Amino acid sequence: MAKEFHTLNFDNEVLQSNQLVVVDFWAAWCGPCKYVGPIIDELSNEYAGKVSIGKVDVDKFPRIAEKYNIMNIPTILFFKNGQIIDKIKGAAPKKDFVQLLEKHIK
Repeated sequence: MAKEFHTLNFDNEVLQSNQLVVVDFWAAWCGPCKYVGPIIDELSNEYAGKVSIGKVDVDKFPRIAEKYNIMNIPTILFFKNGQIIDKIKGAAPKKDFVQLLEKHIK
């Protein structure tokens, strides 16, 4: 299962991490998010120890979404050393996520 990032842990677990961190911005009512959510959970298990993968519920934590100008969901941001290094907007197949993960793990 992917972690839940929120206002109390986002800075420490995402921005201050030396590891690649993937953040899925989503909401419970979002149809495409329901497609991406299980992919994020699978990847969290498959890449455990290599990548930190989590989710931000934009309805519960709108300030985090606003900080990164999240206008559409799902939006998945890839962070390294506190900087956004890549993103996926919208529902994408698992292979697209794997391709970016492999690119940035190296």
